[in-house]
Amino acid sequence: MNDDIIKQIGIELAVKEIQVQNTLKLLSEGNTIPFIARYRKEATNNLDEEQIRKISDVYEYQVNLLKRKEDVIRLIDEKGMMTDELKKKIMDASKLVEVEDIYRPYKEKKKTKASEAIAKGLEPLAKIIMSFPKTLNVKDFLNDKVKTEDEALEGAKYIIAEDVSDNATYRKWIRAYYFRTGMIVSNLKKNAEDELKVYEMYYDYKEAIKSIKSHRVLALNRGEKENVLSVKIEVDTNDILSYLEKEIIKGKDNAGYKYVKEAIADAYKRLIAPSVEREVRSELTSESSDDAIEIFSKNLERLLLQPPMKDKIVLGFDPAYRTGCKLAVVDWTGKNLDISVIYPHEPRNEYEKSKKHILNLIDKYNVDIIAIGNGTASRESEDFIASVIKETNRKVEYIIVNEAGASVYSASPLAIEEFPNLHVEERSAISIARRLQDPLSELVKIDSKSIGVGQYQHDVPQKKLNESLDFVVSKVVNQVGVNINTASSSLLTYVSGLSKKVISKILEYRDSYGKIKSREELKKNKILTPKVYEQAIGFIRIADGDNVLDKTSIHPESYGVAKELLKSLDSEACDIGTDDLKEKLENINVEDVARELETDKYTLEDIIKSLKQPNRDLRDDFEKPLLRSDVLKIEDLKKGMKLQGTVRNVVAFGIFIDIGLKNDGLAHISKLSKNYVKDPLDLFNVGDIVECYVDDIFLDKKKVSLSMIEPLNV
Repeated sequence: MNDDIIKQIGIELAVKEIQVQNTLKLLSEGNTIPFIARYRKEATNNLDEEQIRKISDVYEYQVNLLKRKEDVIRLIDEKGMMTDELKKKIMDASKLVEVEDIYRPYKEKKKTKASEAIAKGLEPLAKIIMSFPKTLNVKDFLNDKVKTEDEALEGAKYIIAEDVSDNATYRKWIRAYYFRTGMIVSNLKKNAEDELKVYEMYYDYKEAIKSIKSHRVLALNRGEKENVLSVKIEVDTNDILSYLEKEIIKGKDNAGYKYVKEAIADAYKRLIAPSVEREVRSELTSESSDDAIEIFSKNLERLLLQPPMKDKIVLGFDPAYRTGCKLAVVDWTGKNLDISVIYPHEPRNEYEKSKKHILNLIDKYNVDIIAIGNGTASRESEDFIASVIKETNRKVEYIIVNEAGASVYSASPLAIEEFPNLHVEERSAISIARRLQDPLSELVKIDSKSIGVGQYQHDVPQKKLNESLDFVVSKVVNQVGVNINTASSSLLTYVSGLSKKVISKILEYRDSYGKIKSREELKKNKILTPKVYEQAIGFIRIADGDNVLDKTSIHPESYGVAKELLKSLDSEACDIGTDDLKEKLENINVEDVARELETDKYTLEDIIKSLKQPNRDLRDDFEKPLLRSDVLKIEDLKKGMKLQGTVRNVVAFGIFIDIGLKNDGLAHISKLSKNYVKDPLDLFNVGDIVECYVDDIFLDKKKVSLSMIEPLNV
């Protein structure tokens, strides 16, 4: 490991060098990020998954940057042009673009106007002009290839222009000037088609680069890609030319002044401006993409962490018109009990027949909740269900479930394998029901990009998006843990250290021998190798096994410490989770006991938490989904009305809230708080149950704008 890089990472991420060093060492030894974050806190000084991943990413970038620096130094040295000063300049560069700027003059170039002029023997003339002589004799440079003085001067200016363009210092200043003062400008293209006026606000638009929001950058990019908008960057060209002239020209009273000034103008217009604009827009896009990916990742994390609806019988309702609404009753374990179809809507309008069928299902299976997908015919189905449950003999509530990705799952090989005898729509109804019962277990079966809790996800680098979303899913799955006897292959895929081959062995063993009774059984029967066992076993739970510690998040490597702790408290394994043991654990001094048991405080603190709450599910800390028993119509709304809703999506410009209408209401970022809000994610998350107020009603568009700020007149 490179000490300079470790030092740089420590400064950049505001962590100690020893934390960086230990983290990189653990990663190099094949340890996974979840394992390091959970079971090696003493080595990293309690770094979380995000910090560990950042260290890994920054280290990889710095290693690649160093490699490129070494390559550039070698390439320049091979030309015999390397100096100590140039080498220092390259090594001091902090970004790849700076290294490439320095290397630009030494690069092998394709045929350019400057290279053609050099081939004609005009380089000496360019050097003389750049020396700003009192007099200039151009005739000396005429030859078979250069017939006139104007041609010679033109060629010399091309050489000077390329030298100016290749200067790393000038390019760095100009790039910074673009970011500091530039305006991004867009206009509607001639003959452009934008029937829905998606890009209307950008038809004649201008905003400072330094203040433009990420979602607007991506919107402009998309509008440009779809040939609706023309987009460019405007800067004060005179300022840039003045800077270059001041840096390059040595007085006006000489024979070279006029030609150098013309060459500078040509260098900027023809060579520098187009490439710097590309670089600036590329950096804007990259930063905006990172913001969009971060928003998607945070929203996905909260969606995956939605609390499961435990011990509930759920009726999954996949709405449709012509093809009928598909129904699936699933028990509290997610097992499918009943599949059917009804036609309460157009064109068949079998309303009473459909109502009777639903009432029979509720009575037969003691249905607790009806989960309605939010696709086509969703709100009509909500009206129907609300009227049905008024006639039930037991308490039944309903909820609108975001079904994004359900159809993708239903047609997937995984769904076909799980339900080979069902149609796509029937599988979808089961998925909707299960998505309410245990969001994490069901959502891991779906491509994360299809879940739809982001913005502009199709406009960002897909590889980077996939890596980020996979990281989030892995992080959540390992934080929650999995029941080895019920976990699907999809869920096991994200468990720390488990490969497809290992997962197949687990499933085959489960099928052959039934319930796995202990963590030790997986090692003893060589289902997991020693390394895989170390990385994975802490995240695997045995709910009702032979060893009570196996249902906790305590790693088997710490079982000895856990048992010693219990012994010191005159307690036994059977006392885990009892009020008596909780009280004893409250009164211990962690620092003192850690020394006595020869362990570290982080491991001991985690053991104590697990002994207090062996079945703790961190998802239980979040708000339960909002259940309803009646519908809300837009005609019922009035400005200032107070409502309760569920946050469905958080984007850079606000939050979308499901208040029970056909379309989610938008609370714009300006309506989220009386105070300035930089990022909606600082205040709200997907799944939050919130109180909001009707800010405006658009009956023609069937849309509502919301506010999180209580109106003064309420």
